[in-house]
Amino acid sequence: MQLKSKKNNSQYSDSCNKVFSYWRFRTLYSIVMGYAAFYLIRQNFSLAVPAMCSDLHYTKSEIGIVMSIAAALYGFGKCFFGVIGDRYSARYIMSFGLLCSAFMNICMGFSSLIPVFVVFWSLNYCFQSMGYPPCAKLLTHWFSPVEIGTKWAVWNTSQQMGSATIAFTAPIILMYFGWRYVFFIPGAVAILMSILLFNRLRDTPESLKLPSVEKMTGLASVAESSKWDQETDAKLSYFETLKVVLSNRFVWFVGLANFFVYICRMTFLNWGPTFLLELKGSSSTGAGLQMVAFDLAGMCGGLFAGYLSDTVFKGRRGPVSSLYMLIFALLVTLLWISPKDSPILSSACMLLVGFLITGPQILIGVAATDFSAKKMAATASGFTGTLGYVGTAVAGFGTGYLADSYGWEIVFCAIIGSAIASAIFLILTWNKRSEVLSRANENGNQK
Repeated sequence: MQLKSKKNNSQYSDSCNKVFSYWRFRTLYSIVMGYAAFYLIRQNFSLAVPAMCSDLHYTKSEIGIVMSIAAALYGFGKCFFGVIGDRYSARYIMSFGLLCSAFMNICMGFSSLIPVFVVFWSLNYCFQSMGYPPCAKLLTHWFSPVEIGTKWAVWNTSQQMGSATIAFTAPIILMYFGWRYVFFIPGAVAILMSILLFNRLRDTPESLKLPSVEKMTGLASVAESSKWDQETDAKLSYFETLKVVLSNRFVWFVGLANFFVYICRMTFLNWGPTFLLELKGSSSTGAGLQMVAFDLAGMCGGLFAGYLSDTVFKGRRGPVSSLYMLIFALLVTLLWISPKDSPILSSACMLLVGFLITGPQILIGVAATDFSAKKMAATASGFTGTLGYVGTAVAGFGTGYLADSYGWEIVFCAIIGSAIASAIFLILTWNKRSEVLSRANENGNQK
């Protein structure tokens, strides 16, 4: 079934349609490039960890403390800036956050003590939390529910682009300049990107005197009759907005699923290079290349998941996400038991694990906005992001502690258990889709 949205575009002139398409494209590529820059100055730390531990003689548990404290603050910031993002300019919040995050990275490069690392990396993650909610707001204001799964997946490639770029360049920087420049060089790039973001972004079509995305896609009447939008016509306070979002059990389901998804995802992202070096016998270059493959596969897996949810499952994100996580659990088990002298098998497993983990991470964010009002998109996605980064905090210190105390085998058991738990929560949303699509279906706007 496809929405009959194209016919409504005839009420607008060709020039209006072209301008609208131009700004949609400009918004999408800007947030792809901008959020990739956020990842350049987020994932660089994990790639610098082996050299930092060797140079400064810190244990994995001590480095894990830095990761966990920063991740916890990032999670809180996602929720806080989610509500702020729904009320104020996404353009200003995102570009300012990237600029400040870049300066914190430069400060990291000048540091050597764990307490100082904690301060600067935690501040970095606070500013990093100003990236995701504005993107969620921009996506929901420029793209309709019938296409947002695919467009969100396209935007999410920024995470893999940023991670893959730093995974590829960090070993080269380490070889020629040392670990401090793994913070200096990406920080300088991010400063330039923050200026580009400020220049390129605009918050909504209406701010440019264009019709809303609902009017352009023929969903205006359905959206206007939605009880969610009726509830948010009035300006709600910070706590009133949170109350509406937190009263939705489906937001809680995907939020709790995100907690477990991020334990899985961030364990691989933060500890993947170290795990490959210690347990699988990879070289530094080999581990870096496998992480590049992990990210590129994640890009493909995310795009495929978004496309499936929009087309095959007609806006339902639960089926794709839960199936991805169940298969992910099987692949992680195979990676765990693969012999140390089988680099091809372990590399293939890393590739497939990367493909599978990104889809649910994308679709949980989409589902959070699907289940909430458009005017609360940043708040809902920020809240699920908060729970996700509680999972990241667990993955940071928890993985370091388990690896130091019990070995990598227990770490893999924790990852597999988390994957299964996330799948259970996602199954609870199997038949749920956005209210706009549900009402369009009820009103006979689908065939």
